[in-house]
Amino acid sequence: METIMYLLNGLSEVVTPYNLLIILIGSLLGTLVGVLPGLGPTSAIAVLLPVTTFLDPAQGMMMMAGIYYGAMYGGSTTAILMNIPGESSSVPATLDGYPLSQLGKAGTALSIAAIGSFIAGMIGLVGLVLFAPLLADQALKFGPPEYFTLMLIALLVLFNLTGFSLRKSILMGLFGFLVSLVGIGLTTGLPRFDFGFSFLSGGFEMVSIIIGLFAITEVLKGLEENRAQTRKHFKIKRLYPSKKDLKQSGAPIIRGSLLGFFLGILPGISATITSFLSYDLEKKLSKQPEKFGKGAIEGVAGPESANNATSSGGFIPLLSLGIPASPPLAVLLAALMIYGLTPGPMLFEQNSHMVWMIIASMFIGNIILLILNLPLVGLWAKLTEVPFGILAPIILLISMIGAYSVRNSMFDVVVAVLFGVFGYFFHKFQWPIIPFILCIVLGPKIESSFIQSMEMSSGNLLIFIERPISLTILAIAVVFFILSIFLMKRTKKRIFQETGEEQEFS
Repeated sequence: METIMYLLNGLSEVVTPYNLLIILIGSLLGTLVGVLPGLGPTSAIAVLLPVTTFLDPAQGMMMMAGIYYGAMYGGSTTAILMNIPGESSSVPATLDGYPLSQLGKAGTALSIAAIGSFIAGMIGLVGLVLFAPLLADQALKFGPPEYFTLMLIALLVLFNLTGFSLRKSILMGLFGFLVSLVGIGLTTGLPRFDFGFSFLSGGFEMVSIIIGLFAITEVLKGLEENRAQTRKHFKIKRLYPSKKDLKQSGAPIIRGSLLGFFLGILPGISATITSFLSYDLEKKLSKQPEKFGKGAIEGVAGPESANNATSSGGFIPLLSLGIPASPPLAVLLAALMIYGLTPGPMLFEQNSHMVWMIIASMFIGNIILLILNLPLVGLWAKLTEVPFGILAPIILLISMIGAYSVRNSMFDVVVAVLFGVFGYFFHKFQWPIIPFILCIVLGPKIESSFIQSMEMSSGNLLIFIERPISLTILAIAVVFFILSIFLMKRTKKRIFQETGEEQEFS
């Protein structure tokens, strides 16, 4: 009952004309960027993050949440209309969504994706309200050893956020951790790894790195791929699904929502995994499995619901423990820290008012997205024809302004461009970027919790197994390690079966 009162108070604070406008703009911008070819939720958040820095923290996160949900829906739009998934979690949507478009049922597929996303989002948010405060309350019992072992679990996210190469993930993670060490030492207060250059004593600005690795890299990738060329799309004959379509989609939406949410709570299970598992589940439960891959509406309803429910469920470990479960949430974690909010158990204690405003805004944002996107399906289809030659300069302009505005420093602009070039070569040679980002974000937390643990135990490493909670978390980490490998191999097998493309896993 107490959490319901907190939520109602948050809703009363959010339901003002200005806040509603912020949520609407965030949802619209996220969807707009999400439907553009080649730009997924992670890129959308990275590109638009500077826009929110002019707002106060609560309103900034409201807009970021709207951008996140909007971009998640937008990624399925390009997958269905153009066979171009916004990110790996949207791949299952192409398997039956694109064939539906070829059959002239793009409107049906897009509408079911929107409805499924709405229902899944609401189920996920209800779970967030019920479980996040409980998890945060228990986490108050955590000390530095428990947080260090939690960070180990967070690093297991690498298995599900990257290409499938363990070696490359570890090397990129170590690179990110080294970059996080540049600047003032957490315990000594002295500059380190600045090589005598004063401009390095302040460290690397997280926003600049994110803008470079995602936004500028996208421009460079687009130029290489010649995205200015207009792609073929199919005319939408009908906007809303029939009663038969709704009946066929009902059960898959519920199954996908529950599957996605409960797996999404686990730090290390990404939306890519749950969307493929949902597709597998629906194909196995179907009385006509031969229809899958040729235009089965269940093949869109289930995975899209699982995708969005996982995204909602991922907010629980993000807000309660500070552990991101997906690439977009890793960027949102960085955004929270930029706003001066530290995710974890104390977030609900010290910033309860703000947290419940953000959660309440997500409910409203989901409603706005449904109302916004159903009538605009035809418009989003037209926007996919925007030449990349027009889009690229706009992205670059926003990126340069955003990188400069954080500290009013040209050094940050140079850093953004430099990491943009790095990101391009990382992509070209298939080196995963997300482990690098995660270790930059988690690096200071790992360092501080380890140092504090060693101070508590006078340098005895056994402290991590002598404390019951820490030992339990370590055991869970081992289970996640095994589960991550199993699920990743399963996903790899599914991708190979559906696309014929081999993936590296070593």
